[in-house]
Amino acid sequence: MANTLRGKTIAILATDGFEQVEMTEPKRAVEEAGATTRLLSLKTGEIQGMHHDKKGDTFKVDGRVADARIDEFDGLLLPGGVANPDALRMDKAAVDFVRDFANSGKPIGVICHGPWVMVEADVVRGRRMTSWPSVRTDLRNAGV
Repeated sequence: MANTLRGKTIAILATDGFEQVEMTEPKRAVEEAGATTRLLSLKTGEIQGMHHDKKGDTFKVDGRVADARIDEFDGLLLPGGVANPDALRMDKAAVDFVRDFANSGKPIGVICHGPWVMVEADVVRGRRMTSWPSVRTDLRNAGV
């Protein structure tokens, strides 16, 4: 798998409260495959990772999602946690970014509660998706 993503840039969209391992492990995997990653968020500075209900590490944000353009990226990662996607789905710039990304046909990796943002963007209808069990009904009601 080494270098299979060379020359590709992957956006990671997260904010405070993301499940840390759901960001760090996919990030590591795509970087090991040769991709560059950029952490986008609702704000500049740092965001707080979580280990379930306990604080994890903080991570430096590379840019605000409101300033990002779809054509800068080849793929998108949406980590879960509960607070993270709940905050993202309340932010117009984040929802618009996810909607535009999905409509571009570029790949999106989504984990745990992350599908909430895709549901808010109204881009799950007809897709095959996975999620944390408590999100199942939300996905079904959104057309998955």
